[in-house]
Amino acid sequence: MRCSSCGSKKVWKDGTRHLENGEKTQRYLCRKCGLRFSERKNTTNQSYSSRQVCVPTKNLAGIIALETTMEKGKKAETGAAQEIAINFAWKLKKEGYAESTIKDYGYCIAYLLKKGANLLDPETVKEVMARQQTWSTARKANIVKAYTLWLKTQNLDWSAPRYRPIAKLPFIPLEKELDDLIAGCSRQMSAFLQLLKETAARCGEAHNLRWTDVDLVQKTVNITPEKHSEPRVFKISDALASMLVRLQNNTPKVFTYKNTFYLRKTFAKQRKRIAHKLGNPRILRIHFHTFRHWKATMLYHQTKDILYVMRFLGHKNIKNTLIYVQLAEMVSKGENEYICKVAENIEQAKQLVEAGFDYVTEINETKIFRKRK
Repeated sequence: MRCSSCGSKKVWKDGTRHLENGEKTQRYLCRKCGLRFSERKNTTNQSYSSRQVCVPTKNLAGIIALETTMEKGKKAETGAAQEIAINFAWKLKKEGYAESTIKDYGYCIAYLLKKGANLLDPETVKEVMARQQTWSTARKANIVKAYTLWLKTQNLDWSAPRYRPIAKLPFIPLEKELDDLIAGCSRQMSAFLQLLKETAARCGEAHNLRWTDVDLVQKTVNITPEKHSEPRVFKISDALASMLVRLQNNTPKVFTYKNTFYLRKTFAKQRKRIAHKLGNPRILRIHFHTFRHWKATMLYHQTKDILYVMRFLGHKNIKNTLIYVQLAEMVSKGENEYICKVAENIEQAKQLVEAGFDYVTEINETKIFRKRK
């Protein structure tokens, strides 16, 4: 069933309608344009025709003509905006910008056009940005970068407004909350999140992981870097190796999500379901990058070696790593509760160390380990 106005297939059933001959016909509601219509049976040729409900027939021809004209105007404006955004994206592509940057900046330019800004007049761009009360400072700063780059492609310049994002410390969840989230997700998503937890890889780095980068015999993964960071090789746990074994398929990539957009969308749905089921709203604050923040914070808390954390994350500038020193201090002050376990043999001790437990002491030939809650 299609909408008789816009042709969309996204229609809902909206009760039934009684015909003059006493029969009933199904009534529909279009989710795209809001048109309510029903199928009326034609007694002459036994076919069905779409009919709009609750719309007066008076001046119907004039209304249809006006709507057609407005629709053509909107399509023309939309087409022009899309053409500008596509041309801009293609120029960035030729300059060698990353796909994520191209997509983000192209979206910013298209959004400015949607809000009525004239890209050739920087003052109208400033006015549009000044009127947006719901935009954060960080979002405005990103749009300024995108528009500055667009002007550069047109050999133009402007006096950019000053939008400086406010620096905020990232949210660091408890390890139990991360484990609860991983356990509640689907098989592929659980493996993806476990990989983020153990390697602190970025979302794009993990999504681009190929089977040629995984060695299930040596239990290592080779991370191809993003954002000009350093390549890394990580030793993975037996649990993650088992998860990856169950995902083996004939595709070259480990994770079969079409792109990171669908990956994030799927994750958001599963995260919402798990947070509601466990009654823990803190889980809703967990994002893909939260795993990276958590791993770096825990590493510095355990090693007190900022250079080791820097190499683990692939940072080239130590300034990007210093934030985890403060986060580790907050963790050490705010968490004084531990989980204690004992190991009676080497195999048990090995499993506890792989699970993140730290050795404390030995009593009566029994080794004691602990890990923060």
